[in-house]
Amino acid sequence: MRQKRESVLSFVGKGDELPKTVREYREKFKGISVGLDLVPKVLDLVHRDLLKLTEGGRKGRNADFTSETLLRSLVVMTVEGLSYRETVVRIAESEFLQDFIRTRKKAVMDHTFLSKCFKAIRPQTWKRVNELLAAHCVKEGCVDPSVIRTDTTVVESNIHWPTDSSLLWDTWRVASRILQRGRTEEPSFVPHRFHDRKIKRLYLNITRYSASKSKARQRLVKRSFRTLIQRVFWIVGIAQEFCQLAQSSLSLKLMGLGLELNAFLPAMRQVVEQASRAQLDGEKVPAKERVFSIFESHTELIKRGRRHKPVEFGHAVLLCQTREKFITDYEAFEHKPADCDLTVKVIDRHEDLFGEAPEVLAGDKGFCPDADTYEELEERVGTLAIPRRMRDFADAAMTAWQAFRAGIEGTISGLKRAFRLARCYFRTFKSFQASIGLGVFCHNLIVLAPTGET
Repeated sequence: MRQKRESVLSFVGKGDELPKTVREYREKFKGISVGLDLVPKVLDLVHRDLLKLTEGGRKGRNADFTSETLLRSLVVMTVEGLSYRETVVRIAESEFLQDFIRTRKKAVMDHTFLSKCFKAIRPQTWKRVNELLAAHCVKEGCVDPSVIRTDTTVVESNIHWPTDSSLLWDTWRVASRILQRGRTEEPSFVPHRFHDRKIKRLYLNITRYSASKSKARQRLVKRSFRTLIQRVFWIVGIAQEFCQLAQSSLSLKLMGLGLELNAFLPAMRQVVEQASRAQLDGEKVPAKERVFSIFESHTELIKRGRRHKPVEFGHAVLLCQTREKFITDYEAFEHKPADCDLTVKVIDRHEDLFGEAPEVLAGDKGFCPDADTYEELEERVGTLAIPRRMRDFADAAMTAWQAFRAGIEGTISGLKRAFRLARCYFRTFKSFQASIGLGVFCHNLIVLAPTGET
């Protein structure tokens, strides 16, 4: 059974004769510790999810770490911008961080277990945790939700730049690797030979010569594409047969390999189909009918009209923030909606969270809805500071509120630089949502800390 928390006297006996930078570092975490203790229900929610990790254990055995220790370890990982391995090492080598996570000099958890803890906490839990923290801060008067600003940004998935040739090669090498592992367990399931070096040569021919103006090399690229698509289509069929055989096998290893490969099959089939349509049939395949990674098949192509980055691969994230830089609401979208369709949702969500619509809602021109909806929203909100046309910026009040709105750009930059939200390094869309929630939660804790600034 896992304990929720343990009574530990922390931050004791630490000398003050330290450099200013170290004192500021420690004060930051002391402020975060105070913020974590403000709302006990936060730990209750996390504890409920982490209890799943102790189900099915030996009767009477207590878990080595409390839920509070695990939550604080994830906060350290996010605030410090570390990986699981680096987090474990940093905590093991710092007595101060051991006091922060309240371990009482226990052995530090393994990085794989910390990963399981992150996976166990649901995205809905992180969203509810942020709502509880926001409600407490509003009740205490340290956050004023009457004036908010909103904007969207894109958090990228951890994928390489997708091309038809690279996705075909990814499909081949993953299928070939798993099938060859299956052959070592049961040779009769995989009697085929896989010429990995020949397939890689086809892939390299395409990447090296696709931009060449030589007609001979263009013909070589065309032939390489045709052969590569045929061979990948062949290995995907073999992979499907192997999954069916492994499912009926009595070997746990074969069943595990079959399940692993079966999870890739839908994206693999889509890769072959879209490459065939684009490279052999000359068809222009729409982005919504494409898959951009077999590892992160949920990834979406997003165009926001940015000159230095016209195309991004990831998911859109909506943020709502108060004057105090506290993020009251957020949402990660699997499929990006138009910004103008989000304005009503922002106000509705705000009413659900705080019982009334905001007095001021500031957003950029992209959040401007149609004329009828705009008039309806003006009746619900005291000041709807969303410009409809360029001449609206001539109004002094609109200009002032747009200057206030621009402040959320700094918060977005801080989230991406300090909380590793420029690119999500966690797999699956569920973990993508959870990482956004954890990042927003840590940002809010630092905002509430006495010395915290973003």
